[in-house]
Formats: sequence, C-alpha cells, structure tokens
Amino acid sequence: MLNYPAIDPVAISLGPLAIHWYGLMYVVGFVAAWWLGCRRASRLGLTRDDIGDLLFYAALGVVLGGRLGYALFYGMDRWLENPLWIVQVWDGGMSFHGGLVGVLLAAWLFARKKGLAFFTLTDFIAPLVPIGLGAGRIGNFINGELPGRVTTLPWGMPFPGMGPEPRHPSALYEALLEGVVLFVVLWWVSAQPRARGLVSGLFLAGYGLFRFSVEFVRLPDAHIGFIAFGWVTMGMLLTLPMILAGVALMLWSRRQPTP
Repeated sequence: MLNYPAIDPVAISLGPLAIHWYGLMYVVGFVAAWWLGCRRASRLGLTRDDIGDLLFYAALGVVLGGRLGYALFYGMDRWLENPLWIVQVWDGGMSFHGGLVGVLLAAWLFARKKGLAFFTLTDFIAPLVPIGLGAGRIGNFINGELPGRVTTLPWGMPFPGMGPEPRHPSALYEALLEGVVLFVVLWWVSAQPRARGLVSGLFLAGYGLFRFSVEFVRLPDAHIGFIAFGWVTMGMLLTLPMILAGVALMLWSRRQPTP
C-alpha cells in the first residue's frame, strides 16, 4: 500500500488570493493546446491569432458546457434547490461530457466563421485535447477527488476522509490513459493527412473506451451510486454513446476525402 501524497490544493497563496493546482491544470491544458495548434495551424490556413481565437471559443465551451453538464447529469436536485449553485464551480466541479458538447458547439461556430468543414476542424482539435484532460485528472488527484474502489493491489492508497482502506488511484489511471496514451495515438495518427472524420472518431472511441474501463475501478458519485445492475455508473451511461458515435464516425470517414 502506498501513502496518499499530502499536496496542498493551493499552489500559490498571496494574501486573500489563492491559486489552486486544479486551476493551474486548466492553464497547462490550454497553453499546450495553443502551442500544439500553432505548430499545425498552416494545415488549415490558420494563423497564431486564429488559434488564440479558437481556444477562446473552446474555453467558453469547456467552462459553460462543463458546468451545465455537471448540473444536468450529476446535480439537478441541488440546482433546483438553489439556482445560484450552478455558478459555484468550486462545489461539485464540471462534467467532461458537458464540456465536450460545449467545445463541439464552439467548433461549429468557429468553423462557420472561417469557412471550414466542421469535421475538418474537429480533426484538427482532437489531438490538442488529451494533454488538458490528463492535466485535469492530476488536478483531481491533488484535490483528493475521484477516489477509486477498494483494492489489494500494491499501488492502492487510502484517500483523505475515506478510511484506511487502500483504493485505486483512478484519477491517475485516467491521466495516463486519457492524457498520455490518447495524445500519443492521436498525434501519431494525425501526423499524416487522414480521411475527414477519422481522427475525431478515434478521439471519441478512444476516450470512451478508456473512461468506460476506468469506471469499473472508480467509485461512483455518492449521491448517485450505481444506475443499474449494481455496476453500471453514470459515467458508463454517458460514455457508451461516445464509443458508438466514434466507431460510426470512423466508418463514415472511409467514404470521405483525404485533404
């Protein structure tokens, strides 16, 4: 059994101003996406300023979509009790699936503005996302969030406030799979021109499979629990359509042109 690392969630404290590691992880994700996007901007005839505009659109989609998605999928009761709760982003967090919908809407608006095909743009965006996903999961781990189920594996660790039992560090599993592995796969596949929609489909299917797998060792949200059969979680329920959509998109891409 390992000891849970005692990391202060506050990275920098200047008087009343506190900067949390979780917030810095978002900065890491957006900076990495900007840098990687600039390296490939010429593929779509975009400039560095265009990449900055795209990330601004995406940031709004992540924050607004992510928080709204969390409220709809995980906290509807709390939202109905207190409508202002939805702006208290420190209480409950955000939903990946809601953020994904927000980013897709932002991409649609940006594609219209620049006269780009929607899936051409999402193929460009997909490899830029995993580093931010991985960084966000590290932020979750530092905050003691997303604890796993009890395990006897040697890398299990007790989580703060959850008793002495060793648990799966599920946030680190997600950081590795959804962050590192998914980035390597997407960046390598997209290094050469691919049929329109292939990279986007691979992102959806890859993330979906990784998230679905980790849900088997991740503790479901306490106020929701298992949705069905004593093992199906809300994460699985929301992720399964992503896998199906990703596979369908990859099949559809076989009939699409390669830029």
